[in-house]
Amino acid sequence: MGAMFKYMFKHNLIMAKTITIRENVYNDLVKAKKNEESFSELFERLLNAATPLDILMKIKGSAEFKNKRKMLSELYAKRSEMRL
Repeated sequence: MGAMFKYMFKHNLIMAKTITIRENVYNDLVKAKKNEESFSELFERLLNAATPLDILMKIKGSAEFKNKRKMLSELYAKRSEMRL
């Protein structure tokens, strides 16, 4: 009975989550996945391999700003306030 309880308890700790992604993203993930690798293992590998700088470089240019000058002006003002 003790071994059965340990087995059940151990496997109840693994929780599955459902995520929704676009089909083209799914296809890219399938291409990036190794033969015997699960999607969870793929996500872990990708997350652990990417440094914050790598992530920023990948998303560089993907944001659009309606008023870039205004945004930069506000950003510089906030920086000045923080330095005081």
